[in-house]
Amino acid sequence: MSVIRLAWGRATGPTPTASYDAALAAANVHNFNLITVSSVIPAEAHLEAVGTAPDLGDVGDSLTVVQARATRDPGDPAAAGIGWARSESGKGLFYESSGEDAAAVRDRIEQGLDAGKELRDWTFVEGDSVVVDAEPDPDAYTTAVVVAAYGESRPILR
Repeated sequence: MSVIRLAWGRATGPTPTASYDAALAAANVHNFNLITVSSVIPAEAHLEAVGTAPDLGDVGDSLTVVQARATRDPGDPAAAGIGWARSESGKGLFYESSGEDAAAVRDRIEQGLDAGKELRDWTFVEGDSVVVDAEPDPDAYTTAVVVAAYGESRPILR
């Protein structure tokens, strides 16, 4: 694993799960079994904010991700985001948040990263975030999602 790709999507659908699936499709990670991990970045990883993920493997494979997801009722807006901080050595951390308002999500990401940095004896030198919001539909569920996909997928059955 040398690349962690940040991809994101927003969508609406007739059910909460349908809107989530459509948002994953917008990010091009909908055909994987997502395996969520806590939020540590290996030193050797390169981060790329790609928007839409490239082909990362076969349908049904497992894909390791950090994920921020907001799914809201009809008529309610959704926002989700992932921020990161990296140390001089490259190791770092992600912090994910979700809600109805992009500004509030961004604030919570910054607060979470600050708290995470306090827990580590690393010198942090860089950071950024990706926050997306989704306009509500009065007749459909709304989802905003951001994923940090670690490398490529792996077969789930061996």
